[in-house]
Amino acid sequence: MTTTLYRPVGPKELALIEQSGWTKFPPRLPEQPIFYPVMNEEYAVQIARDWNVSASGSGFVTKFAVLTEYLSKFDVQNVGAQIHNELWVPAEELEEFNRNIVGQIEVTKSFYPTDK
Repeated sequence: MTTTLYRPVGPKELALIEQSGWTKFPPRLPEQPIFYPVMNEEYAVQIARDWNVSASGSGFVTKFAVLTEYLSKFDVQNVGAQIHNELWVPAEELEEFNRNIVGQIEVTKSFYPTDK
């Protein structure tokens, strides 16, 4: 059984995902101790559109499936409104997280400055 998750990304992270063959997320940068996929597309859209576009010129929503049994080790974190649910995966566990992705990572939405 799998759980569908979403991750808002900017163009640099998207290019690294593409380089992996759409199968894994790149390692975190030293100042990024947590990888945080989100639990619903609406929240991912908010981040990609409202934050990634202004921070890096474009924003993308990725969608992917992860083995539910593996995800059970992470608590859902609510960081705001009811839809603002995400998982906090320590950066050092990202390789294991990537091994539990089933299928490919796909882009479901793209945002550019003119989309505001």
